[in-house]
Amino acid sequence: MKRVIGAVAGVGVLLWTLGMGYADWRRYVWTYEYETMPKNSAELEYYVTFEEPNLHRSATNTWKHWLELEYGLTDNWDISMYQMFQQNNLPAGSNFEYAGFKVRSRYKIGKRGQFPVDPLLYLEYERDDTSHEPNVIEGKVVLAKDIGKFNIAYNQIFEMPIEHDALLEHQYAVGVNYQIFPNCALGVESKGNFTKDKYYIGPTIGFLTSRLWVSAGVLRGISKKADDVQARMIVGIPF
Repeated sequence: MKRVIGAVAGVGVLLWTLGMGYADWRRYVWTYEYETMPKNSAELEYYVTFEEPNLHRSATNTWKHWLELEYGLTDNWDISMYQMFQQNNLPAGSNFEYAGFKVRSRYKIGKRGQFPVDPLLYLEYERDDTSHEPNVIEGKVVLAKDIGKFNIAYNQIFEMPIEHDALLEHQYAVGVNYQIFPNCALGVESKGNFTKDKYYIGPTIGFLTSRLWVSAGVLRGISKKADDVQARMIVGIPF
């Protein structure tokens, strides 16, 4: 776990020295903001997620790798495709496998500042070949607000497996960050699953450069059913 945090911190320091740029910069790694890709713009994003269910059994953990291609249809509406891969590390050994794909779209309602909070709608279809419920529809209602250099964002999440007799899950993600420099934001995120009684909280940091952006966060499980630790880093490269 120390190596994961050290690697993330090292990448962040390097990127901070490169200068500032522009893209669909995500200052959170689990919480969505009031942002979409600009019209006719594209971006490649790489996600790496580490999940440690039990710190006392460090040989048991999962690494998830996602590649996302994102495109702006209008200034308020974008679409993207993910390809997902997964590595499971178990006491008996490890495996690296193709995990499936996701297709998602985001739509910003109105203009920034038009309403008391800025609303965005998110819809996603996921095909997860590693799950016993492989086909999932997920919707998010995103509410965000900029107050000076502070940003607050809340996601109400609804996840519904398509399989027969599947249970609708109610989840959330929320974040608060402060832009300490024009190209650096520091914040706190929390996420949870009300249906499965899993809750997390931890710090997030984001950097923006002239060539790419990177954001990283570490969450600690704060309920009995949650993983002990989850960590994620996202790198976005516009083109």
